[in-house]
Amino acid sequence: MPEPKNTILVVDDTPANLQLLESILQEQGYAVRAAISGRLALKAAQAQAPDLILLDINMPDMSGFDVCRILKTDPNLAGIPVIFISAAVDTADKLRAFEEGGVDYITKPFQHQEVLARVVAHLELKRYRDYLEEMVQERTRDVQLTQDAVIYGLGILAEYRDPETGLHLKRTQRYVKILATHLQHHPRFQGCFDDTTIRLLYLSAPLHDIGKVGVPDTILLKPGPLTADEFDQMKRHTTYGREVIDRIAAGMNNDSAASFLSLAGDCAASHHEYWNGKGYSGLAGDAIPVAGRLMALADVYDALTSRRAYKPAFTHERAFTILTSGDGRTVPEQFDPAVLQAFVELRDTFKLIAFTLRDEDTPPATGF
Repeated sequence: MPEPKNTILVVDDTPANLQLLESILQEQGYAVRAAISGRLALKAAQAQAPDLILLDINMPDMSGFDVCRILKTDPNLAGIPVIFISAAVDTADKLRAFEEGGVDYITKPFQHQEVLARVVAHLELKRYRDYLEEMVQERTRDVQLTQDAVIYGLGILAEYRDPETGLHLKRTQRYVKILATHLQHHPRFQGCFDDTTIRLLYLSAPLHDIGKVGVPDTILLKPGPLTADEFDQMKRHTTYGREVIDRIAAGMNNDSAASFLSLAGDCAASHHEYWNGKGYSGLAGDAIPVAGRLMALADVYDALTSRRAYKPAFTHERAFTILTSGDGRTVPEQFDPAVLQAFVELRDTFKLIAFTLRDEDTPPATGF
């Protein structure tokens, strides 16, 4: 007997029909599983998805139509071809079989060659469909990887202007992602952080400082304190960032891109806003976009634990104390309380990220 080519689930409440179909299919090397009821068929399919199902319509506990309808609601089983088998020759039954999601209809009593021909045809169609879907997924992955690389490259534009930031982009990406994931089911953020949004936040985080390309080097790279005028010019990087991203968005005609760019714009424009309203633009509380609130904490933590022209890298412990207790410049009221609490609960993960992705010229001053 040849090696089993595909697994076929045969469902019929008549043992003689099951035996006949098993004999026909096994002779051709198919692996056959049998179920004598609709409920058992569903359990068998859920336990191990077959490549094709031969499904009787008239069964006592659950009709084949009901079984097929349930299968089509399960994303893991919906793609399995279902061939209905029945003694009924009524056109209405045949039409309903296709309406319920069946791909074919075989009338009892079975004709050996007809059963095989239809099984072979639909398995071949399934292989071809699976191949096309795999190609589409591969192309989609390629496009996504290219998009991600371009997005990250845009973020690096700002990093080139400020070389001391090093791995700042990668660290803040991860900080934002773990905060969003932690707050996914928080009552205040219901509906804000589904899996798609978290991924888009992760992608958009590197663009938060893209507006620095518009800040003069004499200010951006100044080793000492900024004058009031210089600080005003530095603050404009949030406005520049929003403008750059809005100009990119204006040329896009894609809902996914629009969602991403909207989050990116929020990160760029509002990551220096304070929960108490004393940030760059004076936004306060829930008026600050959620993306900006996450980015604000991630950005400050990273600035504290990284070397800058005006300061050494602080330890994680010192940064934690500053963020949660304040140090005269930074106050807890700077951050959304729920975001700050998430940081407290995730402090060990923040510490690990800061350590593993530290800049080459930064000593392991995080306690490891």
